[in-house]
Amino acid sequence: MKTRKIVLKAFLGLALVFGVNTFAQKSVMVGGAAMLPSKNIIENAVNSKDHTTLVAAVKAAELVETLSSKGPFTVFAPTNAAFDKLPKGTVETLLKPENKAMLQGVLTYHVLAGKFDSKAIAAAITAGNGTATFPTVQGGKLKASMVGKKLVLTDEKGGKSTVTIADVNQSNGVIHVVDAVVMHK
Repeated sequence: MKTRKIVLKAFLGLALVFGVNTFAQKSVMVGGAAMLPSKNIIENAVNSKDHTTLVAAVKAAELVETLSSKGPFTVFAPTNAAFDKLPKGTVETLLKPENKAMLQGVLTYHVLAGKFDSKAIAAAITAGNGTATFPTVQGGKLKASMVGKKLVLTDEKGGKSTVTIADVNQSNGVIHVVDAVVMHK
């Protein structure tokens, strides 16, 4: 009993020194909903009002099962506003059943195999003298760099997307919310 009290006091002391969030993952609000680290990418994404287009696209591309699996994955998740920046009719065209392979390519270009939080990405950028290149699940490459304090992705066409919310931890990886859809060649 005495040992248990000592361990409890030590734990509470460490929690006060390092902060409670060091010991418990916290949820992040995205699209008006708490993104719970205990849920997977799909279970959280369906609750974000800012990601309804992405969720519809993932369903149309038949990627729900994949992004619900163990992973881990890093997903750069475009908001509805990001999809709205695409030329008129692009989203509607991609969502057609006959364009499923193209849609899968666009979506998997936003996914990295493995969990890369902002610290890991920043470390890769530092190691790469200001730029880091990441292979996507689609097979293309995304370049990451810092512009001031913002993490910016550059796609293979030269398009840029900024991370607006980083490190949204999931049970099977991490999501970084982005403000533009990145496109492969």
